[in-house]
Amino acid sequence: MSSPLNRQDFGFIRDLLRRRSAIVLESGKEYLAEFRLGAVAKREGFPSLAALVAQLRANPHDRLSQTVIEAMTTNETSFFRDQHPFEALRHHILPRLQTHKGNDRRLSIWCAASSSGQEPYSIAMVLRELGLCAPRWDIRFLATDLSREMVTRAREGRYSAMEVNRGLPAPLLAKYFRHSQGRYEVVEELRNMIEFSELNLSEAWPAFPAIDLVFVRNVLIYFDTDSKKQILARIRRRMSPLGCLFLGSAETTVTLDGEFHKHQHGKANWYQTSATPL
Repeated sequence: MSSPLNRQDFGFIRDLLRRRSAIVLESGKEYLAEFRLGAVAKREGFPSLAALVAQLRANPHDRLSQTVIEAMTTNETSFFRDQHPFEALRHHILPRLQTHKGNDRRLSIWCAASSSGQEPYSIAMVLRELGLCAPRWDIRFLATDLSREMVTRAREGRYSAMEVNRGLPAPLLAKYFRHSQGRYEVVEELRNMIEFSELNLSEAWPAFPAIDLVFVRNVLIYFDTDSKKQILARIRRRMSPLGCLFLGSAETTVTLDGEFHKHQHGKANWYQTSATPL
C-alpha cells in the first residue's frame, strides 16, 4: 500500500488503539502503522489506507476495528525467552510453592499476552519436569491474548523449525513435540494443561481463582502510566498471598504500585505483595 497515512488518519488510528486496547502509539510511529495496516488494507480489499480508515470511521465497532487492533499489537516471543525467569521458577519459586501448597496441591497460573503460545508452553514444560501436573496436582493454567489469531495459533501448538530453534533445548523438543510435515506440534498432554482464550487487558476480566503465578511480560511498556497502574492493581487484587508476578526486564512496579515488593533469584526479578520472598 503506497499511500501514507495523513496526520488526521494517523490520529484516528492512535485514538482507536488507545481507546480499545490502552496501547499507546507514539508520534513518529506512522511508518509502523502504514506497514502493518497496509497489509490489512490489501487483505481486506481496500484500495488505500485512506479508504480503510474511512471504513473504520463509519463503523468503529465492527470486525474490521478488531482486525486493525490485532494488527497493531506486537507478538514477538520465543520459547524460554530471557531464560532467567524460568531458571527462577525451576530452582526457587516452584519448589517453594510445592512445599507451601503440598496439602491442597492446587496451583493457579495466568500468562497474559501469551502471543503464539511459546511462553505458556515453556512454563508448562517446567511444571511437568518438576512433577507439577495431573493427577497429583490440580493446575488451573490460563493463557490469554488480545489477538484471536494468536490465541488460535497457541491453542493449536504448531511451530516451525525456526520457532522451536529459538530457545528450546533439544531434550525438551524431543520430549514434548512431535514432528509432522515440516512442523513441530506440542504433545497433547502439554496442550491440555493450558486454557487459551481471548482477553483485552483494558476491558473486563473473567473470574480468577487466587493466582499463584502471573506472567505479564513485555506488555506494560505499551501502556500509559494510568493504564499501567490500573492493570497492576487489578492483578494484585487477584493474586494469592504467595503469588509471584513476573514482568519484562525493562518493566517495574516501582512508582506504579507501592504494595508490590521486588525480589530476586540469580538474574531474575519478580514481585510479591509480601516483603518476605517466597
